[in-house]
Amino acid sequence: MKNDSIRGINEESLKCAAQLVKAGELIVVPTDTVYGVACNPFDSSAIDKLFRVKQRPRTKSIQVLLPDLDGLADLGLSLPQPLETLSATLLPGGFSPICTADKTSRLATLRHDSLEDGTEKLTQAIRVPDFGPLHEILSVCGPLAATSANLSGHTSATSAQEAYESLGEGVALYLDAGSTPGSVPSTVVAANDSGDDGVEILREGVIPAARIHEILKSVAGGR
Repeated sequence: MKNDSIRGINEESLKCAAQLVKAGELIVVPTDTVYGVACNPFDSSAIDKLFRVKQRPRTKSIQVLLPDLDGLADLGLSLPQPLETLSATLLPGGFSPICTADKTSRLATLRHDSLEDGTEKLTQAIRVPDFGPLHEILSVCGPLAATSANLSGHTSATSAQEAYESLGEGVALYLDAGSTPGSVPSTVVAANDSGDDGVEILREGVIPAARIHEILKSVAGGR
């Protein structure tokens, strides 16, 4: 039996979702891969709550869901060249490139890595899902910080009910769009000059590694 916090996607539930996100609460949203638990990416307290409810180690990063790439510069983000090439082919879809962030970025989700020369490298994984219901959610909520809607280390949720059974009352609202295609998450890729074709695959997901390298080799061969 569904809990009252699980609701279909309509004008009323979307308005509720936007209010909750603004108030620093967590919501669960459907994507083109698995369900995700999401919050305001500019609110550090909301990000803390997301890590706590999911029991996610703070060493792991959080993605930001976007409707498209048009707003990257406004977020203080940019795509390194090989990832820009991949994004042109694979987005929208199950591809999560790691953007470079600058110090003007207001995102509370940025990853901070110290380099050997004493400087700091700021990065941010992004997702542009190919899924109409999620675009409706993003249109009213704005960008969302998100990770899979399950306890850390557990199987990803492919329905709102599965997400609820994993995260329970720690999430204020579960937006239900039916079952997702499967439990395989997006493929996460970073630029790396030392890696094959100038990239490093941090997590192989719904897009095979072979497809990533096929695209890059095809572009390089056409130059």
